Amino acid sequence: MKRILIILALVLPMVAAAQVNTKESCTSIMVGKKATTDGSVITSHTCDGRYRTWMSIEPARDYSKSKAVHTVYKGTMHTSFRGDTTGVRQVGFIPQLKQTYAYLNTAYPCLNEHQLAIGESTFGGPDTLVNPTAMFLIEELERLALMRCTTARDAIRLIGDLVARYGYADGGECITIADRNEVWQMEIIGCGKDQVGGVWVAQRVPDDHVAVSCNIPRIGRLQRNNPAYFMCSDNVEEVARKYGLWDGEGEFLFWKAYNTSWANGRNFREREFFIFNTLAPSKHFTYDMDELPFSIKPDEKVDVRKVMELLRSTYEGTDMDMTRNILSTRKNKDGSVDTIISPVANPWLTGAMQQTLNTIAPGTVDFKRTVSVAWCSYSFVAQLRDWLPDAVGGVCWMAVDNPGQSPRIPIFCGNTELPEAFGMCGQKSYNPDAWLWQFRKANKLATIQWQSTRKQHMNEVLRLEREAFEGLENLENKVKNSKKKQYAAKLLNNYTQRVYGNAAGQWRRLEEGYWQRFGMGF
Repeated sequence: MKRILIILALVLPMVAAAQVNTKESCTSIMVGKKATTDGSVITSHTCDGRYRTWMSIEPARDYSKSKAVHTVYKGTMHTSFRGDTTGVRQVGFIPQLKQTYAYLNTAYPCLNEHQLAIGESTFGGPDTLVNPTAMFLIEELERLALMRCTTARDAIRLIGDLVARYGYADGGECITIADRNEVWQMEIIGCGKDQVGGVWVAQRVPDDHVAVSCNIPRIGRLQRNNPAYFMCSDNVEEVARKYGLWDGEGEFLFWKAYNTSWANGRNFREREFFIFNTLAPSKHFTYDMDELPFSIKPDEKVDVRKVMELLRSTYEGTDMDMTRNILSTRKNKDGSVDTIISPVANPWLTGAMQQTLNTIAPGTVDFKRTVSVAWCSYSFVAQLRDWLPDAVGGVCWMAVDNPGQSPRIPIFCGNTELPEAFGMCGQKSYNPDAWLWQFRKANKLATIQWQSTRKQHMNEVLRLEREAFEGLENLENKVKNSKKKQYAAKLLNNYTQRVYGNAAGQWRRLEEGYWQRFGMGF
């Protein structure tokens, strides 16, 4: 690739308009309990795209004295606050259980009070399989699983049953479902226009393995004789043959039959390749391989902060680093001149800036889909620990905006409330009281000269992360010794509020500092 010198002013990032590729949105990393340093189970999710960033704790409810029904909705992903019904449609009813569990209500609902957590990644698949008139979108299936289940296996069975009875209306989706002991990857797709039902497979990640889902189906062989590690619907091969996705000859592979066009006939692209190579360099994976394994045993055990680090990845220092050809010169005190990465080079260039640079000198930027992206709405890493009470054993490390730039706030299974700023979405209009904008402003300003702001910015991310972890042991002991659920909830609510308050305050100071720094121009 041609390397060029770019005048700094020409590479000012156009941060006002993010490049959003909805076909390559969302990343989920899963880690089994024997692959982690402390025995916890991990799943995660980067919700990439313009989705709502408000979130709430929905309480457990008792319906034992009434004949209640559960109302199913579509259009809940882009509302501005909890009671907003703009664009929301009621599409049906199903019988309600006598008791439902409390859960963290995000755009894709993600954690309940019993340490059941769900990540997500869309893979799309053939349009011919989508039945938009069916009842369930994936986010509503996640919601019901969290309201009604305590284990990943039960969640998979429930989702399979609901889809068979009421129909699946979404495109191809992967949900990564974890509990205190196991983590599973479930891939689901429709079974045809006007057809009620769905096609799905679910595979357990071995306890000593790591798996990843990045908008491409990953499950291959059907292992119906191995129920401890595999489940699927009865119609997987039948639907594939009906719609010409498999000719019935040779071994059936789910990812190959139901694949998406941007996978280019494989079960991986940049993100899967980078994450697996980072965690298991001894495997010597190469990008020209036909496929990657469903999961890998990492060379070293992984902790929750390693997963956070991976979700920040932009391939720095590799051949996939998009900043490596955006160069400038630096004059030294002795009069010599060095060629360096331009101070304004950043790994989240908009499409307009990529086109500008490639027009000046073709081949300057070769787009690679990084793990962290500027168009992320929110992201989390869920850590589930069976040796602690559920209230504090399950923790969702949440961040808003770009996961490569934002600090993480812990939300626990036992939280009963969230900071006020979490209840407002900032996607449709500027709102300084919404937590999205409390972090987005400094992040976008830092991006303008990322090579010069990155050190300070990331030092603050890691400092706040370290401080949040340092207080956990004391909090866990207090919750374990608490005899009253309300007191434990207060401890957890206060911890979340304190970590958020410290982070929001520091990001306000960073923003002020960046304005002072760039006050005379960018």
